[in-house]
Amino acid sequence: MGRTAWPDARLIEAARTGDLPALTAVVVESQPHVRTFARSLCATPQDAEDAAQEALIILYRKIGTLRATGALASWMFRIVRNECLRRLGPPFPGATGEAGAAGDGGEARGGTEPSAEEAALRGLEAERIAAAIGALPRDQRQVLIMRDVQGLPGRTVARALGIGTPAMKSRLHRARTALRAALAAEGVAP
Repeated sequence: MGRTAWPDARLIEAARTGDLPALTAVVVESQPHVRTFARSLCATPQDAEDAAQEALIILYRKIGTLRATGALASWMFRIVRNECLRRLGPPFPGATGEAGAAGDGGEARGGTEPSAEEAALRGLEAERIAAAIGALPRDQRQVLIMRDVQGLPGRTVARALGIGTPAMKSRLHRARTALRAALAAEGVAP
């Protein structure tokens, strides 16, 4: 299929314990997935590149805090999402990420660890959703990201994009419909 897989659990475990060659391999093997997440979640290509780079730096620095090796994909998805939110910045009131720093993901802290199978399925689903969002036309993708991923109010999204609220609602409806159809075709529950 040509798609690279996420690093395997043994490699992640070795990286978590400080094995530098393993850590380098984890970062390199995660890079295409992180970039895919960033392109689908950030509002601009420059923000996507910046968010991907920052997420990979966080991965490099904080992999030792990841408790469930099978949760790497979902952890990285949250880091990228938070980085995209951070880049949105203060001009958009109401843009808030999850509590904690950009690198704080549930898997990196206490709590129950999902099974490796559950974590792998969630990671695969997150990757498919990110790819489906990334395939949307730019105008639809921007509205969907700002409204549904970043949680901004409709009027704020419309103002930020320089369009009226009815046009924003129309784009959002088309984006949601296209996303649902793409995910249904992939067999992912929306």
